Amino acid sequence: MGDLAFRRSPHVVTFWQSGEHLLFNYATGVVVRASSLAIEVLDGLGKWKTWATLSRNRSPEEQRLLRRLVNLMVRRTFVTRSDEPRDVDEQLSAWRTWNPAAGFFHFATKDVSYRSAVVETSAATRREGRTLRAPAPLKTKYPAGVELPPARVAGEIPSLLLARRTWREFGRAPISLTDLATLLQLTWGVQGWIQVPRVGPHALKTSPSGGARHSIEVYVLARKVASLDPGLYHYQPDAHRLARIGRRGARQVTEYIPGQHWYNGAGAVLLMTTVFDRVQWRYPHARAYRAILAEAGHLCQTFCLVATWLGLAPFCTMGLSDRRIESDLEIDGVSESIIYAAGVGSRPKGVAWAPWPGTDRTPVLTPPAHAGRRAVSRARRQPSQDR
Repeated sequence: MGDLAFRRSPHVVTFWQSGEHLLFNYATGVVVRASSLAIEVLDGLGKWKTWATLSRNRSPEEQRLLRRLVNLMVRRTFVTRSDEPRDVDEQLSAWRTWNPAAGFFHFATKDVSYRSAVVETSAATRREGRTLRAPAPLKTKYPAGVELPPARVAGEIPSLLLARRTWREFGRAPISLTDLATLLQLTWGVQGWIQVPRVGPHALKTSPSGGARHSIEVYVLARKVASLDPGLYHYQPDAHRLARIGRRGARQVTEYIPGQHWYNGAGAVLLMTTVFDRVQWRYPHARAYRAILAEAGHLCQTFCLVATWLGLAPFCTMGLSDRRIESDLEIDGVSESIIYAAGVGSRPKGVAWAPWPGTDRTPVLTPPAHAGRRAVSRARRQPSQDR
């Protein structure tokens, strides 16, 4: 092997699962059973070592075995050769103190193999129902406390909150470009800038962001938007403009959101990514990964409320084809990665709310215990909330 040198990938972890000792490279997604010899070799490859150093003081038979093992670990990405590119290792190493916790979670949860969500949920419910009760929906361990006065529910904001639903059926009409522009501007648009001494400009938006880092970018998969060609666009939140990405037409929604065919009728899907170094620059601890997910949630709820106000049919999902989306968006999945998706369409005629496909379109809402008779009467006229 001449002057070739070898080093352990910096993103290898080892753990036990179901009685098996496993090696996992979370940057590449490769997992194998670990042998004691493989652990010994990896332990000695924390720094670059040549083959001469690795094979020193070993018998010819041990050298042949070691050579086969090292070559196998190179193919399986646990060991890197000095003459091969190390793009993923180097990109992910930029996460520094976020690894291995955030890096492990980020890559281990990419590109899950999805079946139809309805089939998956039904199967899981039947399987668990044979042996386990469903967890209680509420925590009831505490005694009854102070009775509170009725909440103030009059006004536009309470009405929007109470009317928000997840839609899974859409009308044939496209959404208007003005409605899409309103959703983008009120959810992701920059409302203004402030100058922070010794730090620089900070954007102000309608949703909170940890440390005002605003790491979330948004891309539009336009399917049925009036006066807008189908395709992928990047939203420029300060200029309030859409920039076309690539020249291909719009993919089917289920190519990005697998196993959820009911979203195919949506007019647009809003793909949220995060630019990690905006947060890593300020927060050196892996816990800050939580702040990114929380920020995406804040934005999505704002989006759903604005869509409800516009009389549209919104939804959101984390069931994504991560790498396909990232490839089409021309991002690397390491410095910038898909995090969350929301979508919207026009509402179908004659439907107050569309729950799971194939189920009753007019489910009955059972009010909470504190609601009283007036709420019971009102519930008979309103659909239930599934999220």
